[in-house]
Amino acid sequence: MADTPRTPFHGGIAVVRYSETFRAQWENFVAHSNQGTLFHTRAFLAYHPHERFKDASLLFFKKKKLLAVLPAALVQKDSALTFISHPGASFGGFVAAPNLSLHDQEALVTTLIHYCRAQNFSALELSLPPLFYHAQSDANWEYTYYRAGFRFQRRELTQAVRLDSSREQRYDAEFQRQARRAQKLGVVIQTGEKLADFYEILQRHLTEKHGANPTHSLTELLDLQQRLPGRINLFAACVEARMIAGFIVFLCNARVAMTFYIGQRYEDQHYRAINLLTHEAMNWCERKGFTYLDFGTSTINLEPNWGLIKFREAAGARGFWRDRLRLEL
Repeated sequence: MADTPRTPFHGGIAVVRYSETFRAQWENFVAHSNQGTLFHTRAFLAYHPHERFKDASLLFFKKKKLLAVLPAALVQKDSALTFISHPGASFGGFVAAPNLSLHDQEALVTTLIHYCRAQNFSALELSLPPLFYHAQSDANWEYTYYRAGFRFQRRELTQAVRLDSSREQRYDAEFQRQARRAQKLGVVIQTGEKLADFYEILQRHLTEKHGANPTHSLTELLDLQQRLPGRINLFAACVEARMIAGFIVFLCNARVAMTFYIGQRYEDQHYRAINLLTHEAMNWCERKGFTYLDFGTSTINLEPNWGLIKFREAAGARGFWRDRLRLEL
């Protein structure tokens, strides 16, 4: 193993800054962890230009065995430095080995706090994946963070469908009717890599509806597809080979897929392609063995987007917390 860490902080746990010598070990660990996602991988994080963020990612060892990793960066405001979950990823927080004891969880959080204080950081912020991303889901991490003094900086509602539930109970009648209507009107769902065609639809959709641009450029999405083969998939709705709508699904981990971008041509809304797209994507994810399809957040600063919520509930989605925690140091 390259560069073993020294000077344990707490409970026999030692911490070391990430370097590329740890890349293979990091990726393998995330793949077999309890709550790691695509967003925690170095392959995903490395698509950002080196100068965009000041990486401060950490690895935690106990008796030279890797116990957890933490993707992170430093943000400076005035003269104060804050240690935060990597801002280039949707989720952060500790990625830990399965079956981790509460004692080791507390030792990890305490070690992190001691490390950040030793570095004279002003605060700590962690963005956590919802509990359904965990292979073993419990309240231990929330308890540990809260006991250590972390408090909610932000809470938002995300909505997800449990895919192994009964399909008859999953959708409401109107959702099913609109999906069938799309099929009768000739809408065909395809999977593929025509990201450029979809990106044009997405840009127009976001500009007309929200006055915004996609978070990722087309070049960045194409780059991510190459870095993460098979984990960023396009579902496209076509009529006579013409794409009218689509969305991108990120395969986050073995349990959860996430819809990341959704776009449609407004002149083609009467086809109800989004209903059929959602229906087909859920069926595809279920066949692939995923337990949840995460639609993403439906609130901004806890203010609900009622249109999104109504559509997602009709597809069988239910709400889960997506939290960001902060500790003043």
